[in-house]
Amino acid sequence: MNTETITVAGGGSWGTALAHLLALSGHRTHLWLRNATLAREITQCHENRRYFPGVPLAEQLVATTDTSVLGAKIIVSAIPCQQLRPWLSEHAQAFAPHVVVINAAKGIEQGTLSLCSGIVRDVLAKSNPRYAVLSGPSFAADVLRKQPTAVVLACVDERLGGELRELFTVPWFRCYGSSDVTGVEFGGALKNIMAIAAGICDGLGLGHNSRSALVTRALAEICRIGLACGARKPTFMGLSGLGDLVLTCTGDLSRNRQVGLGLGKGEPLHEITARLGMVAEGVATTQAVHDLVARLGVEAPLTEAVFRILYEGQSAEDELRGLLARRVPDEDA
Repeated sequence: MNTETITVAGGGSWGTALAHLLALSGHRTHLWLRNATLAREITQCHENRRYFPGVPLAEQLVATTDTSVLGAKIIVSAIPCQQLRPWLSEHAQAFAPHVVVINAAKGIEQGTLSLCSGIVRDVLAKSNPRYAVLSGPSFAADVLRKQPTAVVLACVDERLGGELRELFTVPWFRCYGSSDVTGVEFGGALKNIMAIAAGICDGLGLGHNSRSALVTRALAEICRIGLACGARKPTFMGLSGLGDLVLTCTGDLSRNRQVGLGLGKGEPLHEITARLGMVAEGVATTQAVHDLVARLGVEAPLTEAVFRILYEGQSAEDELRGLLARRVPDEDA
């Protein structure tokens, strides 16, 4: 494996974990972020005290606010979906021609209803970027603790995808391949809505039967929406679909699940998000997918229930009653 110079953009939990992993893999790795104080702490103390206090980071990892590092041939973007377009627009002149952008964020942009691939293609058109997406069941804290993790990297150019997967190869981090960029992106975005729904279910005090039923029907809903947008169904049975859905709906490290837990207990959304202190992409994605399914004419009862709770002030109990009163279709519907 060749040593590469790679910049990870975004100093949040996932960006930090990926930069740490790439540095341990032997690559010359820069972590770009806006906070100069945090950048100095990471470079000098080898610790991200905001997100992972007490957890050591690779000593060879360099964090910086210097935009010159955005000229690297390979950029791993951990910029949240709703912030990606303005961030790319601000720094578009810094990117190299034919830059490889590996997107590690999950979501659908409000308003435009674009996936991250569409945002990159629109904003960086003059750079003629090559695009890949990294997704799957992967809590950043577990990656930092070297817990065995499997993800998928999707790229339309399968040869390039194979080369990019090698960048992340360490004994505890397995990176599988796919050419279904659309499916991988939809799986990563939609599971966050379903994690909010699962959290609501648990916040209401419902049992394991309820959560299992919800997760199963959530997968069916994800498939319906994704297929209507050109994704391939087998993708949703893999790591970026079922794998990520199960993790995010059941793992307490999931920010979206934590949002749902609070909502199920009757807490106001603004108090929940303030307590989390981090972006829960599912909240904004719910609004985007609500608009998308209306445009597509696709049935999405779980998404619509979460939307009404988040944006119309409906109670979780009323939405549960509404879901249980729906006509029971065939399971493959």
